[in-house]
Amino acid sequence: MHEYTSTARVWGLTCPGFPEEVSRARRWTRDILRGSPLADDAELIVSELSANAILHTASGGVGSFHLALAVSPKVVALSITDEGGAGTAPKVEQPSVDAVHGRGLGMVSVIAHRVIVHGSNSGYTVTAELFTDTQPGGRPC
Repeated sequence: MHEYTSTARVWGLTCPGFPEEVSRARRWTRDILRGSPLADDAELIVSELSANAILHTASGGVGSFHLALAVSPKVVALSITDEGGAGTAPKVEQPSVDAVHGRGLGMVSVIAHRVIVHGSNSGYTVTAELFTDTQPGGRPC
C-alpha cells in the first residue's frame, strides 16, 4: 500500500435540529454499516447522541448537528458535533433510580469501547468508538 493511502472511509451528515432528524441519522448509519456486526450498536449510539444534541444544546430547533462516521478495519468511530449552548460538557452521570434523565451517555459508554468528549461552550463533539477485533459482548485486550 502506498504511504499516503488509507483504508479508512469517512462519511458526514449535517441534520437540522428537529426530532425527526434522529431517525434520519439512525437510518443513514444503518445504511452505511449494512452487514456489519456493529451496525445495531452504532445505530443505538447515534440515536442517543443525536437526541442529546437536539434536547440539550443550541442544535435543537433552529440549529443543527453534524454526524461523522469513520470506518477502518479496526474501528468504527461515530462523532456527533453540536452547536453548544449547554453551559456544561457532556458527561457520564450516575442518576438516582427514580431519575427520568441522565442515563443516555452512560449507556453509550457501556456499549462503546471508548467515548471521548472534545469542545467548549461553542460546541461539543462526542465520539464513540467500537473496535472490530473483539468477541461479541467482549472488550479489547
